[in-house]
This record gives sequence, structure tokens and C-alpha cells, in this order.
Amino acid sequence: ELEDVEIEVEELEIQLQPVAGAPAQPLKAAVAKPAVPAKPAEILKAPFKPLIEEYPGRIREVKLGATRGEGGSRGKTVIVGGENSPSYYLFERAPPHPPAISVDVFDIPISLPKAVKTYVKEVMGDPAEWARMAVEKFGADLVTVELMSTDPLIKDAPPKEAVKTVEEILQAVDVPIIVGGCGDPRKDAEVFIEVAEVTHGERVLLSSLTLDMDEAKVLEKVARAASEHGHAVLAFTALDLNRAKELNRKLYSYVPADSIIMDLTTAALGYGLEYTFSIHERARMAALMGDEELQHPTLSGTTNAWAAREAWMKLPPEWEPRELRGPLWETVTALSLFLAGVDIFMMMHPYAIRTMKRIIKEFSSMGKAKPEKISDWVSVKI
Repeated sequence: ELEDVEIEVEELEIQLQPVAGAPAQPLKAAVAKPAVPAKPAEILKAPFKPLIEEYPGRIREVKLGATRGEGGSRGKTVIVGGENSPSYYLFERAPPHPPAISVDVFDIPISLPKAVKTYVKEVMGDPAEWARMAVEKFGADLVTVELMSTDPLIKDAPPKEAVKTVEEILQAVDVPIIVGGCGDPRKDAEVFIEVAEVTHGERVLLSSLTLDMDEAKVLEKVARAASEHGHAVLAFTALDLNRAKELNRKLYSYVPADSIIMDLTTAALGYGLEYTFSIHERARMAALMGDEELQHPTLSGTTNAWAAREAWMKLPPEWEPRELRGPLWETVTALSLFLAGVDIFMMMHPYAIRTMKRIIKEFSSMGKAKPEKISDWVSVKI
């Protein structure tokens, strides 16, 4: 240790002695380049086992129509519902019943898009013949008779006149029928009560019962009439599951749960179809997870597709002919909701009906998917 030292030198060399015990630093060896892996000759094989879910809930089955042996006069019945998986999860299980198509028939001539009117103009003045055409020519599983004449703002036809039309259609076809009202809650209540009594035992679907009827203090009367005469009811709400559950709770007091079908509203392609798809999918999943108030089959008023201007208006050439554009609009609307799990489709155009029936037949013939086939969905060439 030096203090207060001055050193004058021309060159200073300092040597540092290594610390005892410190490891010597080895020289770095040359790093060899990694070997290039061999090109695989085949895909590694691994077992594939799809994840199968078991759901606590199940959609109730609803039967429409009644044969002679069951107290009605139908040649066949239609059963919908019964699903215990999301729509067409074929790797879990196939649906027990295929969706059904009902064709709309109106009791008075109304304004229709030209693409539809072309096929029905000869029978528009005769609802019974219109219904017969729907079954024999279009292949309808059911017929929906829309009693527009009862609307107080159109003709305000009395219930007895409406019932006569329903009776004529029952005689003209042997498939189950849906009886649609005009939308006025009080007038619909009068008509439905009369229809329920006259068609006792036929198990028709009354379309539709609403919360507006409850506000008008007529829901109980209609529901009791439907139950007393063995019919089913369509519970209509507008894209709101809470209101759908509320309406169903009210109906449970008067109608058996296996006599209720839900209409959650159909917004057409380009006019809110994504909301409709979402509400149906949410309803199905909630039902499967155990929500008993939503465990009902669903119906889509797919003919709402014709309310879209693009389905029927004359548009520039790039939109293609409206004679094809319209049925395509109806088909895409129906197909989207088919994938969301809808059980009954109300439709009009024969092309759209034919296309949907082919799709339903194809899906229904698949049965439960096999894991070995699922694993072959993706293939790679080496």
C-alpha cells in the first residue's frame, strides 16, 4: 500500500496475478451446424376421439295433427322437437325428427311478389285449392291458413266465416294445419276460440298467442280453449328470450308443455338475420343446459324474407333476375335458421321449398357421424 508517492516513468507495465482457485476459461469449440431432419414420409398417426357432451336438458316433442284413430281426420301427423344436442352435432347424436315445412295459404287474395304469384295465381281465390296445390305440387308437410280476412282493418270477417275456410282446407288436404290470425289480439282470440271448438280433435297449431293477448285479458280464454279441444299453440315473441320465457310461464297454467311451440321472430337476410340466428341458438343452448321454460321446438316465419326489398324489387343487372333472387333470399334465410335448430319453416316459393326439402332429406339421412369418417375430413399430401 503506497501513500503520497509520485512515480515518473516513460512506460508503466502492470501485471495482474490470477486469483487462486479461479477456473481457467476454456477455448470455445467450433459449433457444428445442426443436421437437416429427414423429410417425413408419412403423417404421424394418432387416435381421434370426438368430445361427446351430455346435456341435462332436452327439447320437448310436440305432435301436430291427429289421425282417425286418434280422434282427428289427418292422413299423417308431424312430430317436431326431441333434440338433446345442438343443431346437427352429428358427432354427438342425430336429431330424432327432421324439420317440417309448412306452406302459407291466404283466405283472401293479397298482394304477393310476382315471383311467388306466378305459381299460385290460379288458386288465390280458393284457399282449399291453394292448400291442395301446396301439398300435392309443392310437397308441404303442413299447411298454414292465414285468416287475413278477419283483420278489422281489412274485411273484419266474423269468426264463423273464418272457421268455414278452415273446415274446407281440412277437407281438401290430409296433412296437419296451422291456423294463423290477423295480428289483432282481441279478434284473434275470438277466431281461435271458435276454430278450436269446431276443429276439436284435429290438433291444429293456433298461430299465434302473444303477450299482447295477456294485456288484452284474452290469453287465458284462448289457451284454455286450445287445451280443452286438444290443440297446440304457437307462442310468439319478438327476439327477446326473457319475454319468451314470460309468455311460456303464463301458458303453463292452461296448456300442457308438450303443446307449445315457440316463434322467436324471423328477421330476413340483410334485415337482422344474425339476430334471429343468435336468439335461436341461445334458446337451444339454454334449453339443453336445463332451462325448462325454453325447452320447446321453434318455428320460423321464413316468408318474412319476402319483406326484404332486395328479394323482389327490380334492381341493376349485377343483382341477377328477381325471379331467382327472391327464392334464393328465402332459401338462405331458411337454411341459416335450419343450422340454428328451427323445427318448422313457414315458406311460400316452390323453388325455396324444394331446395330446403332436399337439404333436410340429405342431413336426415346421414345419421350419427362416425369418428373414423370425421378424422378423414382433413387430408395432407406429403
